Amino acid sequence: MTRTPLVPAPQPLDPVGPGRARTVLRAVAIVSCVPYLSLKTAWIAGSRIGIPEGSALLDDRTLIAVANSVTVLMDGAVIVLALLLTQGWGRRVPGRLLAAPMWIAGGLLLPIMVGFPVQLLVAAFTGAEAGRSGSSGSEPFLDEWVFGVVYTGFIVQGLALGTLFVLYAKERWGHVWRGRIWDLPTAATGRTLKVTAVAAAVLGLFPATMRLMWACGATTGLSGPRIEQRTADFYVLEGISALFVVVAVAGPLLLAFRRGRALSLKTPLAMAWLGSGAVGCWGIWLLIAALLPGAEEGERATGLMALTYAVGMIVGLLVVTGTASFLRRRGA
Repeated sequence: MTRTPLVPAPQPLDPVGPGRARTVLRAVAIVSCVPYLSLKTAWIAGSRIGIPEGSALLDDRTLIAVANSVTVLMDGAVIVLALLLTQGWGRRVPGRLLAAPMWIAGGLLLPIMVGFPVQLLVAAFTGAEAGRSGSSGSEPFLDEWVFGVVYTGFIVQGLALGTLFVLYAKERWGHVWRGRIWDLPTAATGRTLKVTAVAAAVLGLFPATMRLMWACGATTGLSGPRIEQRTADFYVLEGISALFVVVAVAGPLLLAFRRGRALSLKTPLAMAWLGSGAVGCWGIWLLIAALLPGAEEGERATGLMALTYAVGMIVGLLVVTGTASFLRRRGA
C-alpha cells in the first residue's frame, strides 16, 4: 500500500532565461546600490561629501574607513544576490547558502523600508526632520540629503530584491508552504519548532518591553547623550522595533501550536522569516556598534541597551532556527 505524500513533490525549475520582469527587477536592484556604494567609496578615499563639521564620522578616520569598507561589501552582496536570483547558475546554489544572506539582507533592509516612510509621515505632521535620530542639533551626523538618498536606495533595493526572492522561492520551494495551518498533522511541526518558539516568546518579552518603554518616553537604561538626542524619529523606530519582536515570535507560535488554523501557511512563515531577520540582524548590528571601541565614555551604549540588543539577536536566531527545522521536515 502506498502513502500519499503530505506535500507535492517540487517541480523542476524552468531552464529558460529570467524573463523581462526579472531582468528589469535585477537592473533596478543593481542601479539602486550605486548611490550608497559611491558615497561609501568616496568616504573611504578621504572625501567629506555629505559630512558636516563636528560629525562623529570625523573623530576616528581609521575605524570609520574599516566600517565603510565592511558596509561596501554588504551592499555589494545585494548585487551578487540579484544576479544569483536571475541566472541559471543561481538555481544550483544550495538552499542554505542562499537563505542565509537573503535573511540578513531582508532583516537589515526591512526596518528601513518600514521606518523611513513612517518617519517622513511623522515629519510632515510635526515639522521635524526625518532620518536624524542619531544626531544632536549641535553636531549633525550627516547632511540631511544623505539620508534621503541612501534610505530611498535601500527601500528600492529591498523591494526589488525581495520580489526577486519571492519569485525564485515560489519556483524552488513553493510546495513547502502550500495549504493552511489546519492541514498540518499534529506531528508535522516537530519538537525543535515548539521549543524554539516558546523560548523566543519568553525571551522576546524583554526587548519588546524595553523598546516599547523607550518608544513611550521612558529613559530607563538609556545613556545621557541618547536621552538628549531623542527626536520623533527615535520614538518611531523604537515602536517599530517592538512591533517586529511581536511579529517574530507570533509566527512560530502559530505554526508550533497550530493556532489561527484557517490561515495560509504563508502567513506565519512570512512573519517568522521577516520578523526574525529584522530583530536578529539589527540586534547583531547594534550590539557590534555598542561594543566597538572609540566612542567617548558618556556616548557608549549602556549595559541595559547592549543587553536589549543581545537578547533581540538571540530571539531572531531562535525563530529562524525553529522555522528552518519546520521547513526541512515539511519538505522531507
